[in-house]
Amino acid sequence: MRVGCHRELLLLLLMAGMPAASFAGSQPQQQRKWPVPYRRFDYRPKTDPYCQARYTFCPTGCPIPVMKDEDVIDVYRLQAPVWEFKYGDLLGHLNIMHDAVGFKSSLTGKNYTMEWYELFQLGNCTFPHLRPDMDAPFWCNQGAACFYEGIDDVHWKENGTLVLVTTISGTMFNQMAKWVQYDNETGIYYETWTVRAGPDKHAVVWFESYECSKFILRTYQKLADLGAVFNKIQTNYTSITLFTGEPIYLGNETSIFGRLGNKTVAAAIRDFYYLFKPHQSVEEFFLNFLKIVDRVVLNHQFYLFYNLEYWLLPTKAPYI
Repeated sequence: MRVGCHRELLLLLLMAGMPAASFAGSQPQQQRKWPVPYRRFDYRPKTDPYCQARYTFCPTGCPIPVMKDEDVIDVYRLQAPVWEFKYGDLLGHLNIMHDAVGFKSSLTGKNYTMEWYELFQLGNCTFPHLRPDMDAPFWCNQGAACFYEGIDDVHWKENGTLVLVTTISGTMFNQMAKWVQYDNETGIYYETWTVRAGPDKHAVVWFESYECSKFILRTYQKLADLGAVFNKIQTNYTSITLFTGEPIYLGNETSIFGRLGNKTVAAAIRDFYYLFKPHQSVEEFFLNFLKIVDRVVLNHQFYLFYNLEYWLLPTKAPYI
C-alpha cells in the first residue's frame, strides 16, 4: 500500500501536538533583526517540468476585470476547512482553515472569488524532493493568486464563513487589482511555517509564514489604505507555528551543497528531509514519523528553508 499524500498527513500529525521535553539550547551567534523579512523578487521564474500538481492550479481562473468607477462592490470574507473536498469538516474542528475574499458588483450582479495558494500542493511547498541526480534538495515551491468568476456559497457557508466585511467603489477595486498584480509577481514562494520563541503573544517571531491567510490580510490592508471602512467582526486565521530557540543560519544552496560546500551540514539536511519523502509505504510512513519525533522533540532539530537559505531551528516545547 502506498501513501501518496503522506506529507500532508505528517503535517496533520505534527499539528495535533507533540509531547513536552526539555530544551537543550543553542549556540550564540551574531545579532540579527527578527523576524527575517520575507524576500520579494523581480519576476516569477518558470516552473520546472519535474514539478507536477496533483490538482490543477486555478482551473477556472480569469483576468481581474476592470470595474466602472461608479460601481459599488461588496467585499466578503470567505473561510472553509483546508482540504474540505477530501476530508469534509474534519480540519475545521482543528481550526485549520483556508481563506479567500469575495466580491459582488452591484452594476453587473457578478460575483468573484480571489485566493492565494500553492501551485504544487502544501506538501511540496513544505518539504523538498531528494533527486538522485542532484546534491541539493529540489523544491517545487511556488504560490500564486487565483481570481475566478463566481462564489461557491455552499462551499464557504456549510462548514465555514461567508460574511460581508466592507463595501468599496469600482475605482478602489481597480487600484487593488494593480496591487494584486505586483504582489503576485514579486511574492512567489509559499512559506508554511511561522516560527516563534514561544506561545506567548509577546514572544519573538523569528520567521513569518507566507500563505493564504497572509494574502487576505494584505488585501484587506490595501483596501483600508485606499479608504475602505471594515465592519467590526471577529476574525481568526490559521497559522502553523514552530516554537524554537534563536535560529542558526547555515547558508544557501551553493555554500552548503556546492563543490566547496559543507559536506557535514549538507548530509544532515538531506537526512532530515529524507524522512518527509513522498510515496512511502505504510510501514515507512510510521517508522519515519517516529524518527521525526526523535529528531524534533528529543534532539531539538528542525531544518527550515526560507528565502532560499537554510536554517537550523533548535526546537523547544510545546514544539508546534
